[in-house]
Amino acid sequence: MAAGGPALLRALLVAALCAVPWRAEAAIGVNWGTVSNHRAPPGVVVDLMRANRISKVKLFNADPGVLRALAGSGIQVMVGVTNDELASIAGSQAAADDWVAQNVSRYVGRSGVDIRYIAVGNEPFLTSYQGQFQSYIIPAMTNIQQSLVKANLASYVKLVVPCNADAYQSASVPSQGVFRTELTQLMTQLAAFLSSSGAPFVVNIYPFLSLYQNSDFPQDYAFFEGSTHPVVDGPNVYYDAFDGNFDTLVSALSKIGYGNLPIAIGEIGWPTEGAPSANLTAARAFNQGLINRITSNKGTPLRPGVPPADVYLFSLLDEEGKSILPGNFERHWGIFSFDGQAKYPLNLGLGNSVLKNAKEVPYLPSRWCVANPARDLDSVSDHMKLACSMADCTTLYYGGSCYGIGEKGNVSYAFNSYYQQQKQDPKSCDFGGLGMITYLDPSMGECRFLVGVDDSKSSAVASCGGGCCGVCCGLWVLALWVLTYLRMMGSA
Repeated sequence: MAAGGPALLRALLVAALCAVPWRAEAAIGVNWGTVSNHRAPPGVVVDLMRANRISKVKLFNADPGVLRALAGSGIQVMVGVTNDELASIAGSQAAADDWVAQNVSRYVGRSGVDIRYIAVGNEPFLTSYQGQFQSYIIPAMTNIQQSLVKANLASYVKLVVPCNADAYQSASVPSQGVFRTELTQLMTQLAAFLSSSGAPFVVNIYPFLSLYQNSDFPQDYAFFEGSTHPVVDGPNVYYDAFDGNFDTLVSALSKIGYGNLPIAIGEIGWPTEGAPSANLTAARAFNQGLINRITSNKGTPLRPGVPPADVYLFSLLDEEGKSILPGNFERHWGIFSFDGQAKYPLNLGLGNSVLKNAKEVPYLPSRWCVANPARDLDSVSDHMKLACSMADCTTLYYGGSCYGIGEKGNVSYAFNSYYQQQKQDPKSCDFGGLGMITYLDPSMGECRFLVGVDDSKSSAVASCGGGCCGVCCGLWVLALWVLTYLRMMGSA
């Protein structure tokens, strides 16, 4: 390389980064799931994150449209290897090379996607999987790491494994935390891998599920405002489930020799409906309490003054296509509704005092399918079952925002959910003559009858709404390319 080359490239990098309006190195990020029949265009979602100054996002796969939309955004990205991909990648270096080439290398550098992490699997150690994926994790990580080395990206893109909190346990108090017996050796190997590469241990913590699954769980212990049922562990006192769970993991890591390994929270949040304890008030209280705790840098009793490396809220958007086997709440974790509209006031601690709504959402026309008031509904049962087996009716049940709207209201809501899922096809509002199309919004109170999104207008390119356009986005892409080039040359 010519003399002065690295200095020149560094100068270009500094100039490019200084020209970008914001580069918040925030600890608070979001999970962006896409299991939905009403997917807002990726560009609209990226603009939504930028408008709310969210600078870290965790994906569950490597969707090309999503990654293209993230180009030039300045948002740090965690892409995901799905559990179904683990076996092939673990068994073949060529498969790992191809995965990295298709899902990482093609987007970083000149393409301007700031990929920082690859999540190898998603909660692969869940007890319900009965060990199905355990043998693939370390081989898959080893192969992907070699692929990153070949691509000159190993010093920049780190590998992690998002783990469910059921990977560890305690007989009573956090200091007794240990990994499950069958995972101890594997977790030691994983911790060694993470430690050697400078990556954090990623864990998903859900106090809501502890409350939902255990009728004896103290409700105030799930939140951050103090508890009348604290857990006393020697000199340490735990007033909330998050601290207790986090320090149980710290103890488990300590027992395998990695007590100082950084920890990131891959998923944490609270649903807004679908269960008695899932509502707007509780979701706001939990998420705001969590954010205040993290941004205060308070840490936990075993790690005072040391907050998690990163925290990814679950989730950015509602996903009405998710399985409701765990509960109806599974479709309602978003801080925004499916179309990017804020569900409650929330200060993310990133510069905005409240959430900003998505703009330029390409809705379908303002029309709805409802029960025909001129028809008898005695024969509606089978039509209701059809509609709700295909579309989302979870808001109609106890704990939902549409619970209690009456029989005709229930029928209309089910009909409309199916009609919108079918992109307002007139035939989908027939229901044996029991349905009719209306142009008057049938929403009542807190029960919102949705209008779907026209995904035929989806664009993978972010608009200028987030403040990164033209020269600005070009400079950001240049910055990422220069940084990647410097790392490849070993001079950064």
